[in-house]
Amino acid sequence: MAAKRKCPGGDGVPSPRVDIVGFFESLQRCKTVRAAADLFKETIAPLDFVAFACGEIDIVQRDRNVMFMAEWPPEWLQYYRSSRFIEKDPILSALRIYREPFTFGDIVRDRRFSKLDRESLRAAAENGWARGFAAPFPRSGAHFGLVTMLGRAGEMDDALRAPLTVICHLLLSHARRIALVGDFAMPPMGLSQRQLEALRLVCTGCSDSEIATALKIAKPTAHAHVEEARRRLAARNRAHMAALSVAFGLVENQ
Repeated sequence: MAAKRKCPGGDGVPSPRVDIVGFFESLQRCKTVRAAADLFKETIAPLDFVAFACGEIDIVQRDRNVMFMAEWPPEWLQYYRSSRFIEKDPILSALRIYREPFTFGDIVRDRRFSKLDRESLRAAAENGWARGFAAPFPRSGAHFGLVTMLGRAGEMDDALRAPLTVICHLLLSHARRIALVGDFAMPPMGLSQRQLEALRLVCTGCSDSEIATALKIAKPTAHAHVEEARRRLAARNRAHMAALSVAFGLVENQ
């Protein structure tokens, strides 16, 4: 999906290009989140990105997040845990300032960020993780759709921002549409499969009795699943829980 072209008037060194139409057409044939992730990984590899994640997050209620994909190599996860990233991820800090796509370099150069944020990204570059790109999609309040990418090469060509943002939006929209129980990269909002099944039935208007019948469990068990799901979503009531479920892509908009 990513091709090479000559730089106009340049020295003949190939420059990466994103085939947006080709990516879109191939993505429509992906029926599972796994297939979509594999396609995206193949697409961004020629652009020197080796890892990515795709999901919905709340930068205030940090447990309120849904990751459809999280393709992180073990060496990055080890660095993430051993560095200051795990204490305060500068990408999430950046969402308080940026509403447009941004790179690691943007944060390092932007004096509005804390010294900790900028130094953590400099340290990442010194450890080989110099290329980072994030495409945020503001929803409402503190809620964002987000696709992030990571690579070992230097900072990317600025001309790639727009086409990368387009394919990130396509990927996130498709993942939200096709994600099923068990498809998520990690338990969404910490929900178990049974809690997620109960939640989706709540969103169709089912009572505890109807949920119990549908899942072939006792009514008190159904109620417990629903209440635990409500707690994990930090929802005030069932109506709020249903609204959050739709907003974060846990269920289709009914």
